[in-house]
Amino acid sequence: MQRLYDFLRRHPTGVDSFWAVVLLGLSGVSMADVPESGLRRLAAALIILGFCLVVALRRRAPEKMLLLTIAMGVAQLVTGVGPGVMNFAMLVIVFTVATVGERWASRLALICSLCAASLSKLRWPAEAPRSGWAEEIFIVVVLTVPFVLAWVLGDSMRTRRAYFSQLEERAARLEREREAQSKVAVAAERARIARELHDVVAHNVSVMVVQADGAAYVMDAAPDQAKQALETISSTGRQALAEMRRLLGVLRTGDAQESGEYVPQPDVGQIEDLIEQVRQTGLAVDFKIEGTPRPLPSGVELTAYRIVQEALTNTRKHGGPDAGASVRLVYFDDGLGLLVEDDGRGAAHELYEDGGADGAGHGMIGMRERVGMVGGTLDAGPRPGGGFRISALLPLKAAH
Repeated sequence: MQRLYDFLRRHPTGVDSFWAVVLLGLSGVSMADVPESGLRRLAAALIILGFCLVVALRRRAPEKMLLLTIAMGVAQLVTGVGPGVMNFAMLVIVFTVATVGERWASRLALICSLCAASLSKLRWPAEAPRSGWAEEIFIVVVLTVPFVLAWVLGDSMRTRRAYFSQLEERAARLEREREAQSKVAVAAERARIARELHDVVAHNVSVMVVQADGAAYVMDAAPDQAKQALETISSTGRQALAEMRRLLGVLRTGDAQESGEYVPQPDVGQIEDLIEQVRQTGLAVDFKIEGTPRPLPSGVELTAYRIVQEALTNTRKHGGPDAGASVRLVYFDDGLGLLVEDDGRGAAHELYEDGGADGAGHGMIGMRERVGMVGGTLDAGPRPGGGFRISALLPLKAAH
């Protein structure tokens, strides 16, 4: 049954042609018993064929078939061919035009529907005497109702189809917007991972370079120190590889948000371990915490860790061999304050911002992006008396 139904839906003109043939047969039978002159029979045959053509092509050209129906109706009035089974085509075309036709054709079909019964009554008045004009009006109304109902049904189907079409269009638009938002989220996640990769590579490779230079310098004079430096290089390299492998794994899957692999995700508690690692490279770092430590949002903790990491990495790169640094963490009621200073050679702010000695030049840019994401403020620049200062204030709640 389903196959038959699908076939009929795929061939609407064939279905309409079948019903046109049925209408032709019924109309021919009904007209065969009516005594008419030869000319009247020819006119009746042409009118029947016209109405059957209307039924056959009603969905292919509804507006043209409506005009053909009006022409056949006028021909009936002129030639005197009385109403018959073939006039059922009028109901069919009124319904069709109201459903799928142009608006002007739908209005024209409604006007003709309201006039058809009256014109028919005037052209073929009843032979038997009637009780009065009230009965005549009642008959006209009864004959008009089917046409009006056909038009109302067709117009309601048009409205319903337009509604479903609007729903489908809205669903398609929402799907496109959802895909666009998904792409934006993926791009943002990849940008975050790129920042993480920069921090991991810049910090760990810097530590490895410093340790390698130190090991080469004391290789003959202090083998124990050289061995310790090599062990530091080994552990730092393994840590960097592990972090990069996890980050690149998220990029490879292309589904970072659903996988939940937001690693590495250091927090404020690991800053002390970071500073101890930096001290092992020979950079003197003074670290102090002010205020009462307490849990912070994960975004704030990660941002604080990365700022300290990037700042100390820049100090090692640009501060010179005798540079020292200090790190201050201040817990406020509504945020976390960070102050990282060094007393190095006083590298200009442009050195970091434009990438002069930093290679890629994304260190300060990455800091500002991280701070902006949590609604904080960042101030970075040369320090009076030499060196460089980075100050950041990270609120507990992002600004709206």
